[in-house]
Amino acid sequence: MAKRKKPHTPAEYGYDFSEQVGHLLRRAYQRHTAIFQRHSCDKQLTAIQFVALCTLVEKGPCSLTDIVQATAIDPATVRGVIKRLKARDWIELSTCPQDQRKVMVTITPLGEALVEEMIPTAQHITDLTMENLNPAERVALLHLLAKMGLPGEDGGD
Repeated sequence: MAKRKKPHTPAEYGYDFSEQVGHLLRRAYQRHTAIFQRHSCDKQLTAIQFVALCTLVEKGPCSLTDIVQATAIDPATVRGVIKRLKARDWIELSTCPQDQRKVMVTITPLGEALVEEMIPTAQHITDLTMENLNPAERVALLHLLAKMGLPGEDGGD
């Protein structure tokens, strides 16, 4: 029986996963999520749910498609988020008067109160997430992340 050749390791190609953008972004996001959960005004509120609620406060009643476009959260995830927000009485669902097939999402007074209470905490969470960065690095990071989120040639957007 022939001896199998040992496959090349990533290091032999000069590839270190721990220095790759996807890995670093995931680690930073995991840290941010942990900070969010630790400091949130409501321990069951997730960062994605908070973004959806903020969108409703800013834009008023929205369709699911509007929320997807405003937040860049995929449709399947938005449906789950909406289900959980409704269960907590933070939103209400209705049909669009012009198109009965379209579901409209409206924030409730309870949801508005949560957003109002959460905003100073959310600002503190952002500060904690970036606590290892100086002011110039914070500005640069936010600029670069926004730039990375723009559609590109291979971005699929």
